[in-house]
Amino acid sequence: ITPFLWFDHQAEKAARFYVSIFRKSRILKIARVTEQAARKIGQTQGAVLTVEFQIEGQRFVALNGGPLFKFNEAVSFVVNCKTQIEVDRYWDALSAGGEKRECGWLQDKFGVFWQITPTMLPEILSGTDTAKAGRVMEAMLQMTKLDIKRLKEAASGKDLD
Repeated sequence: ITPFLWFDHQAEKAARFYVSIFRKSRILKIARVTEQAARKIGQTQGAVLTVEFQIEGQRFVALNGGPLFKFNEAVSFVVNCKTQIEVDRYWDALSAGGEKRECGWLQDKFGVFWQITPTMLPEILSGTDTAKAGRVMEAMLQMTKLDIKRLKEAASGKDLD
């Protein structure tokens, strides 16, 4: 399964932005508008049509499809982070020029939604200790960028102030 991302006209810029952020990432192929397609779809011959790229082994395709569709929160990409350094790095890089949201969500400068999530979070939210999960959820709801130390403190019942 390959996620297919519809951009207005920024497919190549977005793909290059993403591969600059994630390790083990690269541009695989760039397809350009042919003369025949240019007449049919009203785009300039030679313009970028699609960019196939890879992030951490996952293939994506970015399409310059025009302004008809926009990204929204219904689809987001989760970046699983083992450390706060990773959370900070991905948060800062992907939110640059975009919009920071609550609970580790952000919208990047191209409109794509991301969740920068510590790998420990699902573990402490899904256990049988509902009081612990409630404290962690309450702490998380007060955050924009997620803070592993504060989440662990909430899990242990320590005062958050």
